[in-house]
Amino acid sequence: MSMPFYVAPEQLIKDKADYARKGIARGRSVIVLEYTDGVLFVAENPSRALHKISEIYDRIGFAAVGKYNEFENLRVAGVRLADMRGYAYDRRDVNGRSLANAYAQTLGTIFTDQPKPYEVEIVVAEVGETSAEDQLYRLMFDGSVADEQGYVAMGGQSEAMSGALESRWQPGMDLPASLKLAVSLLNEFGAETARDIAPELLEVAILDRNRPRRTFVRMNSIKLTELLS
Repeated sequence: MSMPFYVAPEQLIKDKADYARKGIARGRSVIVLEYTDGVLFVAENPSRALHKISEIYDRIGFAAVGKYNEFENLRVAGVRLADMRGYAYDRRDVNGRSLANAYAQTLGTIFTDQPKPYEVEIVVAEVGETSAEDQLYRLMFDGSVADEQGYVAMGGQSEAMSGALESRWQPGMDLPASLKLAVSLLNEFGAETARDIAPELLEVAILDRNRPRRTFVRMNSIKLTELLS
């Protein structure tokens, strides 16, 4: 009679976490910044069809790195949850905190119960009536969630970018200054050597608190060139 193969739970969790981290680190980076009029999302993404940045609801945006099919499933589930809650109750009852909690439960369950964890890291951002009410929630592959202040960097050399953001980002920066900062960091840390990423290879969107209801705006390369000049 053969003995069943045994792996210590601690080792199994460590192996899953290492596997997920390696998959996320291979992805192109995404930077999320708060600026004076809302929240800015900047990603290096040569694809025009497969978005890493999307709208979830009126004042809520979504950004992700990792495996596209996995974080797209999460995005779709978030949109459905937000639509259902807004329809059943009130649009004002849909907020970033509740969505972040739902994502945390889903990712935690997948990480614990499934043999392969999701290779994803996501940010749920909500723009408030004032900058003090803006919210950034960062969710890891294992369901852990952090309430970030000011900025988030994910994928690639995220630790190096976070360190640079800590020294270079300041509250109250306007949109052009925030965009230039994010693009400069992607140029500096997004590959093994520094380079200049063309606007056509960037995916950029904002949550603009000055818009009446739906705050999400996706920017084209013409607008990006104008802001970066």
